[in-house]
Amino acid sequence: MAFDVAALSMALEALLGYPAWLVRRIGHPVIWIGRLIVVLDHGLNRPGVSASGRRLLGIFALLVVLVGAAAPALALEWLLRPLPFGLVLIGLVGSTFIAQRSLHWHVARVAQALEVEGLDAARAAVSHIVGRDPQTLDEAGVARAAIESLAENFSDGVVAPTLWMCVAGLAGGAAYKALNTADSMIGHLTARHAAFGWASARTDDYVNLPASRLAGMLLIAAAAVTPGADARAARQAMLRDAPRHRSPNAGWSEAAMAGALGLKLNGPKVYAGVLTEDAYMGNGRSEVTAADVRAALRLYRRADAMLMLIVLAGAALPFIVPG
Repeated sequence: MAFDVAALSMALEALLGYPAWLVRRIGHPVIWIGRLIVVLDHGLNRPGVSASGRRLLGIFALLVVLVGAAAPALALEWLLRPLPFGLVLIGLVGSTFIAQRSLHWHVARVAQALEVEGLDAARAAVSHIVGRDPQTLDEAGVARAAIESLAENFSDGVVAPTLWMCVAGLAGGAAYKALNTADSMIGHLTARHAAFGWASARTDDYVNLPASRLAGMLLIAAAAVTPGADARAARQAMLRDAPRHRSPNAGWSEAAMAGALGLKLNGPKVYAGVLTEDAYMGNGRSEVTAADVRAALRLYRRADAMLMLIVLAGAALPFIVPG
């Protein structure tokens, strides 16, 4: 287990984030992984290949992406650990796999736009964190989309990479981030990627199972110590509604968030002009406001702090219980 890597990565990402100037200078690991996926997609996913052939090629492409991300991370951790301050350097690299700070910033930006700048600015802000058509959203729709994205990305952008770093250090975090990026790029059930992206989509579903349940439980625990939130309603909504979500994982944190804040989230959405039907999470208000986005951020901060405490406890355990 590598709780020390995960704990330091969380702390450094919360403090520093990933500076915009560094993205402009050298990019970001997700960008590098994305470029590899594009090359593999264009080179292997060709129209003349049968569906079964594309599926096999998609499995091969996923293996290339996972090894291409995990092997350098494993080598880097092996090289850095013996060095003075090597663990700090490992933590800096690991922090690039977690999105606590950037997620909070993007969602808070939506709340600010709703409060001060108007609907057009809010639609522009929310377009950075959701895939649905922002022009179809009214103010309540923008607020709902921001909270849904906060809940879902808490699971797969914060809890999951942290969990896999606890299990396998930098290699675990890098492999998870590569898989999640592959799912977001080729895992959708479009005509082009239904077969080629099958392996990425199914593997991502299974790998995210433990993190999605943990994220829901953390939000319930956070609701218990957050004024105005309802932990009991969060638990009831999660157990009732999460299994009805189109995704096997997204519903656990979305339903817990909805129940905790007394909201109704998810439901029908428009992607690329196509209406997608999905179950509602929670049975509260659907007229969501910027104040609800702020309340969701408060809940998120407490849930994230609880996750950090759990990871820190895991890192401290070898010192408390020798041998």
